Order: sequence, then C-alpha cells, then structure tokens
Amino acid sequence: MHRGRHRVTTPAWPQDVMAAAAASSNGTGTTLARGLGRSYGDTGLNIGGGLVTMTGLDRAVAFDRASGILRADAGMSLDAVLRLVVPAGWFVPVTPGTKFVTLGGAVANDVHGKNHHAVGCFGGHVRRFAIWRSDRGVVECGPDTDTELFRATIGGLGLTGILLWIEIALIPITSSSMTVENERFDTLDGFFRSAEASVDWPYTVAWIDTLSTGRRLGRGVFSRGRHADGALLEPHRSLGFSVPIDAPGHLLNRWTIGALNRLYYARPGAAYRGTQHYDGFFYPLDRVGNWNRLYGRRGFYQWQGVVPTGAAKPTVHALLDRIARSGDASFLAVLKNFGEVASPGPMSFPMAGTTLALDFPNRGDRTLALLGELDRIVAEAGGRLYPAKDGRLPAAVFRCGYPAWTDLERLRDPMLMSSFWRRVTETE
Repeated sequence: MHRGRHRVTTPAWPQDVMAAAAASSNGTGTTLARGLGRSYGDTGLNIGGGLVTMTGLDRAVAFDRASGILRADAGMSLDAVLRLVVPAGWFVPVTPGTKFVTLGGAVANDVHGKNHHAVGCFGGHVRRFAIWRSDRGVVECGPDTDTELFRATIGGLGLTGILLWIEIALIPITSSSMTVENERFDTLDGFFRSAEASVDWPYTVAWIDTLSTGRRLGRGVFSRGRHADGALLEPHRSLGFSVPIDAPGHLLNRWTIGALNRLYYARPGAAYRGTQHYDGFFYPLDRVGNWNRLYGRRGFYQWQGVVPTGAAKPTVHALLDRIARSGDASFLAVLKNFGEVASPGPMSFPMAGTTLALDFPNRGDRTLALLGELDRIVAEAGGRLYPAKDGRLPAAVFRCGYPAWTDLERLRDPMLMSSFWRRVTETE
C-alpha cells in the first residue's frame, strides 16, 4: 500500500490549472493531475509532491446530439456523461468496469472494456483534446495535430501534461437495455470455445472460479451482450447501498470465497438469456459503495496481466493452477480476450491475447510472493501487467513489458511526476 502527504489544489475552471499546478508543486517542483482515484496502484499518487484534483472541471462543453460528438472537461466522469448522453440515444464507445472515472483518467490509462475485441481501447475514439504543459502552455492535440504528443498522452499515465478537455465520438443506441446471454463452462477450454463462438457479439467477458482444481480448473460463467433494440432510453440510478465500515480482516478467506464461488456458479443467472439495464451489465460493483471495505483495513491487491494469443491457453492454465495451489483466492476474477485493434498510444496495456484480472486480500508477504510468481509466468510468455491496477509492479517487469517507456520519459512534462513513475524508472 502507498500512503503519504500531498499538497492538493482543486481548480474550478481550465484557466485556473496553471496556477493550481504552480501552487501544488511549490516546495517540491512536481505535481500530478488526479481524477476520482479509481486506480488501485500508485499511478495517481505523487507522495511528497503536489496533486491537482480535476473533479472541479466537470462540465460538458459541447454535445452534438445529431452526430454524437461530445466535448467535455477532463474532470467530467463517465457517470455524468452517461446521464447526459443516454437520453439522447448515445453511449460511450468504451467503458471500464466502473463509471466513476473521469474522461481524463480514461485517456491517461487508455481504459479498455468488454468490447476490446471489437473496437479497441478508449483512446481509439478520442478525436482531440487540449493539454496544459508547464513548458508550452495550452496545446491542442489530435491524430493530425501535434501527433506525437497526442499518441503519448493516450495511455501516458497523466505525465505528458494536464488534460483540460477531451472530444470523443459516441456510439448510437436505441435502448438503455442490453441483450444478454450467460452460460456456464466447466473447464478453461470451455472459455476459449465460448469466446470463439461469440466473436460477433460486441461485449464479452467471463468470471472464473479461481479455487476450482483438477478437471474443473478454469470453470466459470461466460457473458456476452449487445445493445438492445427499443425506444426506452433511461439513464442509470444512484447507488444501492454503501458498506459503512471495514469488515473483519478474516471475512474473505479461502472458505468464504469458496462458498461464494459455488453459489455464484450455481445461481440461476449463470444460465440467463434476456435483457438487463446497462448499469447492471457494465457496472455491477458500482451498486455497492465502498465495496473495497469488505477486504478489511489491510485492503487488497489487484493484479491484471495480458499474454499474447499464441501463448494464452497454456499460460492462463499455469496462472490458474498456481493460484489454486496457493490456497489464496480471488472472488473478483475476470477473464477476457483482447482483439487486434491497436491503440494510438504506445503505452497502452492491451495486446491481442487474453487478460486475467484478480483481487487478492492482503495477506502480506504470502500474497506478494504469489503475485511475484504470477508476474514471472506472464513475463516469460511475452505478456505485461496493467500499471493502473498494480501498486507493486516491479520496475524490471514494467520496463520489459513497455519498451516505449523511454519515449514517454522523453515527452514527460518536467513538472509532472507520480510515485509510480519515480519507482519504476529510477536507475538501479
């Protein structure tokens, strides 16, 4: 875990960003833009330095309801975007598993979603943006304007400048409902068969039982969906409930997670065909506020890796086998295939292949040792890890997975720094 003091400023308007950056960096010389803080690692921290909180810049600048082009402040959340655009018959082109991320954060981490195999990452749908740099002032970038800075900013972890506004192309919808099909699969081979049979579905993802072993290793539930036809365009509602206190540290363990896994696999919804609102399909965890408190005061580690297509099946099998033998368990285990659509950003996480995302209760050195073994398996297969979700990603593993990091360092704004970047780029 990473904790530390920051000098925080919160600008209310784009023209205030320069003064906010200067004020927050006073005394240390560095600052960093921060959105809603949904990155699990230290990419959004600058311990000992400044932070510019961007949530005050949360306005729609222009929305063309005929073409679906939206220009909005970088601090506007996907939650707010959807409330604006869904009633007009539009949806965000790519969304991660939470709508409580800012547009700036979506660009800086080049987020992916359940439709990567069909449309790629968020950055592929960005038309233009404006960015403030301490050495250049405000710069407007696009695919054909200041192209190198444009590409480096997509997936650039907020280090190339502070995003002010972003223009994206939305996708049309006629209903706020999704057509959904869920099916169980008994083995890891079943996942790959379901994924291959679902390539014409725009959204696919699977939940994996990380405690299954032997002939049941890799069993889970495969989900596919598409935007339904209809005429009702109703945006999502507010949170259902919130976890009020930290749960006891032993609440989530091998036995309780095992019981939850069995119930989740056997539930009637695991073999469901029908419709559901987009909120339940894309954002099930958003319905529970402060869900992370279920892991107790020690928290959890999230780990996400991707391996190339040719190595996917044996590597994912090796990962699941190692997890099952460890005795540690992850209930929030997600498996998905990425597609061939390349991101404009050279530091983007996805590659054509298969990604596995896991949450482990923090058991100290035991958990760290397991994660280190998972790192090794992925690295040996030619894969890489997701910086936005990993607060202990080793420097050597990061550099191996992202050879373009030296180009990002060259283009980094001299005032901007994060705890993550400091940690993974400092010389041995």
